[in-house]
This record gives sequence, structure tokens and C-alpha cells, in this order.
Amino acid sequence: MLSQLARLRKNIAGVTALEYGLIAALIAVVITAGVKLVGTNAAAKFNAIATSLQ
Repeated sequence: MLSQLARLRKNIAGVTALEYGLIAALIAVVITAGVKLVGTNAAAKFNAIATSLQ
């Protein structure tokens, strides 16, 4: 009985670690997309400014 409870506890900890990993991966994807979007918009602005200065 105690060994079964110990196994269940280990499984729950593994699931929790997996959930944290998935959350971290989702955050990384959102940050990457945000940085890419901001970079693209900034490049477009800089190009528009450079064109207007010429």
C-alpha cells in the first residue's frame, strides 16, 4: 500500500513538471512571436523614415 502511494506521488510530480515545461514552452513561443512582430514593425518604420529623408 505504501509503495503504491509513493508511486502515485512520483507520477503527480512528473505531471506537474510536464505542465511547467509546457507553460514555459508556450511563453517562449509567445515571446518569440512578439519579438519578431516588433522587429518587423520597427524595420518597416526605419525604412519609411529613411525613404522620407532621401
